Amino acid sequence: MKTIIEKSKYLSLLAVITLLITFALSLFWGIAQAIKAWGTIILSLGQSPEIILSILKLVDTFLVAIVLYILAASIYELFVREVELPSRLVARSLTELKSKLSSVIVLVMAVHFVEVVFDDGITVQDKVWEAVAVSLVSVVLIAFSYYGGSRGHDDGQE
Repeated sequence: MKTIIEKSKYLSLLAVITLLITFALSLFWGIAQAIKAWGTIILSLGQSPEIILSILKLVDTFLVAIVLYILAASIYELFVREVELPSRLVARSLTELKSKLSSVIVLVMAVHFVEVVFDDGITVQDKVWEAVAVSLVSVVLIAFSYYGGSRGHDDGQE
């Protein structure tokens, strides 16, 4: 049973490979969005109201791609073997991973909220509800990151 448990850590490679493929596809999706945004900027001579929204969506896509990469690198580091990456790109404990993901999720939600603010098709009431929801979730994630990481005893470390 011990051998099975020890060797099953390599099953996490399925998650790593899946995340890396999704990361690569997200980068291509972001590049496609960038090309579309460039076309809008050039054809409208920078006057289209859609420019800001398309650039924000582009930023959002790349932020999600970065999250996928950090998650893949961190899972590999935590379960398989150490990787030689800067500490900002990989979490070396579950507490650190939770903290990094919480921070990036807050950033993604903030960018998404700004997209909502600039979207004329969304009612003012829906924008207010979006602001309340983003604020509440952000406060919880920031508190979780701050208080969850400050204890120092998660992952068997003192």
